[in-house]
Amino acid sequence: MSDKEYTNDEELEVNKGVVEETEENKVEDDEYEKVCFVCHRPESTAGKMIELPNRIYVCNDCMQKSFDAMSSGRYDFSQLMDNPNVQIFNMDDLPKDIPKQQKLKKKKEDEEVVPLIDINNLPAPHKIKASLDEYVIGQEQAKKAMSVAVYNHYKRVGTDTMDDIEIEKSNMLMIGPTGSGKTYLVKTLAKILEVPLAITDATSLTEAGYIGDDIESVVSKLLAAAGNDVQKAEQGIIFIDEIDKIAKKKNSSQRDVSGESVQQGMLKLLEGSDVEVPVGANSKNAMVPLTTVNTRNILFICGGAFPDLEKITKERLLKKSSIGFGADLKDKYDNDKNLLDKVSVEDLRTFGMIPEFIGRLPVIVTLKALDEEMLVTILKEPRNAILKQYQKLLALDEVQLEFNEEALHAIAKRAIEKDTGARALRAIIEEFMLDIMYEVPKDSNIGKVIITKEYIEGTGGPVIRLRNQNVIG
Repeated sequence: MSDKEYTNDEELEVNKGVVEETEENKVEDDEYEKVCFVCHRPESTAGKMIELPNRIYVCNDCMQKSFDAMSSGRYDFSQLMDNPNVQIFNMDDLPKDIPKQQKLKKKKEDEEVVPLIDINNLPAPHKIKASLDEYVIGQEQAKKAMSVAVYNHYKRVGTDTMDDIEIEKSNMLMIGPTGSGKTYLVKTLAKILEVPLAITDATSLTEAGYIGDDIESVVSKLLAAAGNDVQKAEQGIIFIDEIDKIAKKKNSSQRDVSGESVQQGMLKLLEGSDVEVPVGANSKNAMVPLTTVNTRNILFICGGAFPDLEKITKERLLKKSSIGFGADLKDKYDNDKNLLDKVSVEDLRTFGMIPEFIGRLPVIVTLKALDEEMLVTILKEPRNAILKQYQKLLALDEVQLEFNEEALHAIAKRAIEKDTGARALRAIIEEFMLDIMYEVPKDSNIGKVIITKEYIEGTGGPVIRLRNQNVIG
């Protein structure tokens, strides 16, 4: 008991809190590995830990080194207590524990690796695509290709081998303009399959030893998404966005630390190998535990907009027959909306991707730019469509929200002008719904709001109907 005086009830509460904290710590110790306070190695690597007050653990190696330093040093530590100028530290001043995000899930002895997805319950490609259809509009070929690739990948993970024939990984490369749904497709896929997903950005990756994230940091993010459970992480999905930003730099006099060197460093990750990754940090230089993750069963999906790739494809196609009666007209592919479907590995090499990198991404998926009809469908049909979200928000105020078909097309046209794909839809609707969301809760008589084309184009206002059906312009 401290010097502070407690009443009987307060004392019971304090003791209860201590018991609850002790039980919580015990559960946490059973679930997570102990980590050395000095060298930050987990128990599975450093061996059995010595427990000090305040749940501080030290491995045998660090404890022995401390004793050796004290016994072989030139100072007599036994006389320090008599020196008034020396202050002995208090164990209570030390941090209570290693943060949970830097702890590893404990592996149980003789525990078999259980696949996250049972091969007997793995949904067939047509079922995966049907689930994607509920959330993603259009991109039929992309959804079909991704469904087959994911199905084959998790069959490979579930069986490990099939008649001793090792099946290659189905890593994917997604090519499509901004706002076409690359990230959303991958998020939906992971949600359907209920597997850990890490989304990272290639623009922050650099060669080891330079300022920026190490290449292994992409695996660290997956480990964090799996709750620091290595077995779960080894069966997850990693989506690396903006992959076109690590293309080889052309005519650069400086060292290419974030281009070709990053592609080369990622080869071992994509193919499958044991990688030492930091737990709860992006760099190995941080004082955090390190663990080994095998990437053989991790599905890598890379995505990028690849600007100017269409020009490279067009030049290649025109070179095939540029002379004679069979020559193509120079403007033949100028208005071809499906030009990305004709992209080849040769075009990606010309863009700046090295052959070894492209070879480890066997499934190439192209996404098309969204047209007006697709944008209108995106607004109203997906399960979590933007319009449905606003309708639900106003329904909580007992107000109905409707959009005229002409208003939806007006919104889609404005989104096409912004040239940022489906991302523009949310920004446009936020702009027009701001005043409505502000004013409607003021008046409890409002029962219905209809968004019109005139309101979107700025030539009129929304139609407001009161609960007694009177119309206000």
